[in-house]
Amino acid sequence: MEDGKVLWEFNTMRDFETVNGVAGHGGSIDGPGAVVVNGMVFINSGYPRNGGVPGNVLLAFGPE
Repeated sequence: MEDGKVLWEFNTMRDFETVNGVAGHGGSIDGPGAVVVNGMVFINSGYPRNGGVPGNVLLAFGPE
């Protein structure tokens, strides 16, 4: 879209249920960019540098 309207957003600053049972905590997204592979978007959530919030999850998003 060319009007600047937000199409989608997701709150990464929360706890997550993980596939391996380790406590997952989201944080800031400020570092390496997202990776797109086979229709999925992968991004790290948690970047404590420069005042960011630490976290330890790799998020994966795909079409519904």
